Amino acid sequence: SVPFVIRLFPSVATKFVFLNFLAFPFFADFGRPELLVNNTISLHLSTEPGVTVGIWHTVPGSRGAEARGKDQRWYEEALADAHPVIIYLHGNGGTR
Repeated sequence: SVPFVIRLFPSVATKFVFLNFLAFPFFADFGRPELLVNNTISLHLSTEPGVTVGIWHTVPGSRGAEARGKDQRWYEEALADAHPVIIYLHGNGGTR
């Protein structure tokens, strides 16, 4: 019956293959990354009209003492300095 259900409802197959409806760790607040990862802030980028992408900006441990207690403006300015930026694309899990 599984092949029959997959044939009739292909969206069901993608849900079970990618499991993007699960968020792990359970009950984690991904909107407040500073509770999960040191020196991290949550930002949002508007990529096109009606589309907003949430990102986490994490500064390296060497700048951790400098980042402690700073606001969003400091993190945005840190993106504009001469240090390299590494972009990690985690996949299609639906959460960061």
